[in-house]
Order: sequence, then structure tokens, then C-alpha cells
Amino acid sequence: MRRKDMLARLMAQANSEGSDLVTLRAIVEEASELGAARVLDRLGLDDDRAQDDIDELRELLGAWRAAKASAWKAAIAWIVRGALALLLIGIAVRIGVPEMLR
Repeated sequence: MRRKDMLARLMAQANSEGSDLVTLRAIVEEASELGAARVLDRLGLDDDRAQDDIDELRELLGAWRAAKASAWKAAIAWIVRGALALLLIGIAVRIGVPEMLR
């Protein structure tokens, strides 16, 4: 029996007989399963290669995070180098190195 049919029968049962806790739980479970299947279908993850696709997406996400962290570290390293270079230039000017080179 298809999920849509099962959900429709459970809804009809709840409407005609009243809804006890077991029927309500069954309705929620079937509706959840139907919604999850619909989402996977819309995302294109309802075939046999879905697990491979998800694994590849996780791998790409990990690579993106590593690249982002590496870029931040490189940017900070260049900023620190620039600041140190400016500091050294300032010290050199302060002690008069440019005048000694003339």
C-alpha cells in the first residue's frame, strides 16, 4: 500500500471513528514519512546514488572549511608581516639609518 493511500485511510478512520492516540501517532508517522520522501525527491536524493552524493557533499564541505581556515591564516600572517615591516622601518627612521646611507 502506498503511503498516500495509508495516510488517507488513517485520516478517514480518525474522522469516522474518532481519533485515539494510536491513530494520531500513525497519522503523524505516515505524514512524516511522506514528507521526508517528498523532500528527498525534490532534492534529487531519492535514488540509489544518494549516499554517494551526500558523501561527496560532505567531502566538498570539509574541503571548503579547510580552504577557508587556510585563507584566514594566510591573511593574518601577511598582516603581521606587514605590521612588523612597518615597525622595522619606523625604528630605522628613528635611529637615523637613512642618513647613514647617504
